[in-house]
Amino acid sequence: MAFCNKLSRFVRRQSENASMIGSLRSFSADATHHRFHQETHNFLEPENYIGSWEAPSDPKDAERKLAQLRRDYAKKVRVYRKEYIHEIEMLRVEKQRKDEARLLAERAANEERRLLKAEAAKVRAEERKIADEEFRQTLIKERAEKLEMWKMMGQKREEKIKEREKLLREQSSLWIEQKELERKITEALVDNVVL
Repeated sequence: MAFCNKLSRFVRRQSENASMIGSLRSFSADATHHRFHQETHNFLEPENYIGSWEAPSDPKDAERKLAQLRRDYAKKVRVYRKEYIHEIEMLRVEKQRKDEARLLAERAANEERRLLKAEAAKVRAEERKIADEEFRQTLIKERAEKLEMWKMMGQKREEKIKEREKLLREQSSLWIEQKELERKITEALVDNVVL
């Protein structure tokens, strides 16, 4: 019985030490599973066969009882190992499920971001198209204004030319004709007027 008490005290000290170690390891990312296991682990009650060994007088009987104890211990260890493997498998499945959910969320976010980018690109393309159309309309308007200005300048030039021709015609009506030019020249030569 004394051995059983010692063992239970040792187990309690180990669990206290383990909780302190768990709090120290909480800063480490690698200790996540270990910390989770320590926080959720329930220790088993001490087995009733620990400390219950009474040596029989017959060595063969002792060997048989010891073999039976070993078989029982091996069975219990197999059960505990199966439970542990099942627990680890469940944790792995849960982690895999969380990873898949995170990946799906990331894919959905990426898809949403891609759609938003495509929408923004469409809006920018529309704005660019509108700006190009406005620029084209401004160019057409300026070209039309320049063309109108050139036409007006051409018309003014033509009007000036016409005015000059008209003025020249008016002045030319005062000109002397060819027949009278010879007579006037002779008159001028004959009648010298001193100025």
